[in-house]
Amino acid sequence: MRVLIVEDHEELALTVATGLRREGMAVDVALDGHAALDRASANHYDVVVLDRDLPGLHGDEVCRSLVGAGHPARVLMLTAAGTIDDRVTGLGIGADDYLPKPFAFAELVARIRALVRRAGPVLPPVLVRGGLRLDPATRIATRDGRRLPLSPKEFAVLELLLAAGGAVVSAEQLLERCWDEFADPFTQTVKVTISRLRRKLGDPPLIETVPQAGYRI
Repeated sequence: MRVLIVEDHEELALTVATGLRREGMAVDVALDGHAALDRASANHYDVVVLDRDLPGLHGDEVCRSLVGAGHPARVLMLTAAGTIDDRVTGLGIGADDYLPKPFAFAELVARIRALVRRAGPVLPPVLVRGGLRLDPATRIATRDGRRLPLSPKEFAVLELLLAAGGAVVSAEQLLERCWDEFADPFTQTVKVTISRLRRKLGDPPLIETVPQAGYRI
């Protein structure tokens, strides 16, 4: 999944982004509301983690703009003010969930994953295809009972391919959903990751290359 963190406290934003990347997410960071809208107009995000109390363009206005533009991202609003009125206001302008500061990182991760599950087609909690088994919650993937030593990016690519249910996923879709805005679209990053993933999955081969279209399992 791809997540946008909108938080004017740079150290907090980068700390949260680092933690989410370790959870296998592709994460971009915006330090103000205007930058958030610029990124949202250029990229597909599954979740926007939005600080409500932004200077300049307030988080409420960012949320209204995202909802008004029909952006598909779910909005998880953060605020230091945790009163019921604050929560009601945030949800009333289109936020999908609300988390008061300070928050536990594990809860943030759980809420992001829950929003993504609600936004997309209903998927089983564990993805299984043949002898391949992937559990997004525990970040464990196995083949025929053998645990696979996958990097976060390899895990993300495998999860996306399995979630497609046999449909073809293009290299562009993999790059957009599994990497952040700093990924070079002209590199061989996806191809190299698929190659490493195939080696770790072993034989018989599971990932099929569909010429001029992409990959599928």
